[in-house]
Amino acid sequence: MSNINKRLRKERIAKILMQGSGIIITGSLFFIVGTILYKGLPHLSLDMITKTPEGGFYVGKSGGILNAILGSLYLAGLSTLLATIIGIPICIFLNIYSKKGSRISRFSKLIFDVLFGIPSIVYGAIAFSIMVWLGVRASLIGGVITITLLTIPIVVRTIDELIQTVPTDLSHITSSLGATRWESAKVMLAYIKPGLFTAILLAFGRAIGDVAGVLLTTGFSDNIPLYLDEPTATLPLAIFFQLSSPIPEVQGRAYASALILTIIILLIVICTQYLASKQKKHRA
Repeated sequence: MSNINKRLRKERIAKILMQGSGIIITGSLFFIVGTILYKGLPHLSLDMITKTPEGGFYVGKSGGILNAILGSLYLAGLSTLLATIIGIPICIFLNIYSKKGSRISRFSKLIFDVLFGIPSIVYGAIAFSIMVWLGVRASLIGGVITITLLTIPIVVRTIDELIQTVPTDLSHITSSLGATRWESAKVMLAYIKPGLFTAILLAFGRAIGDVAGVLLTTGFSDNIPLYLDEPTATLPLAIFFQLSSPIPEVQGRAYASALILTIIILLIVICTQYLASKQKKHRA
């Protein structure tokens, strides 16, 4: 009986710790979102979304952050597109063209796990050093390259985990029908298609919210970029620069900018959850 009581006591302690952790995390989330809403909503206006910064914007005068919104979408969209174009063939090679459990497959996955955990500021510092060596100024293309390198491991590891959920019977059936490796890969990608979009959205969300990786590589501009070699503003950088101002009006706009970024991330999360639910139904 004493052993049973000890186990029940341990179970109750573990349950209390889990519930406490959940309450702390949920409370922190509501506190952050509540703070952004409380401080940012009064400063959110149509001009904030539809106008670029005008003269004196960073000292409290009129204007908006359209340049940062579009800059973030350009940067995240191009980076995610490149990461997807590069990442999907890598996953196909590691899971279809190379032997399962082979040395190159295990080593490659280990490398991508390591790259996944490297802080974005390291990518930014390396990209900045290369740009200085090549004589390239901070621009949209510099940020795109940096964030692409940052998001490739996310795409590769997420898709690789999805591929592990593909039933082995499916590959056996396609092989028995005389399908080539490329045809087998297309069947596999069709099976994980909802999850594939989830991986892309996760990479997009990581790209649009990053500040350390673009701090040294994209520069900053009050204009909407028309070419890849122009400096580009992003929402995280706009928030950073506005919060650095001692003027309360500008700080309020920083929270409004954070609210816009939070809404974008929230939409991405909703889309991710929807696609994840479709993936579960698809498997069922």
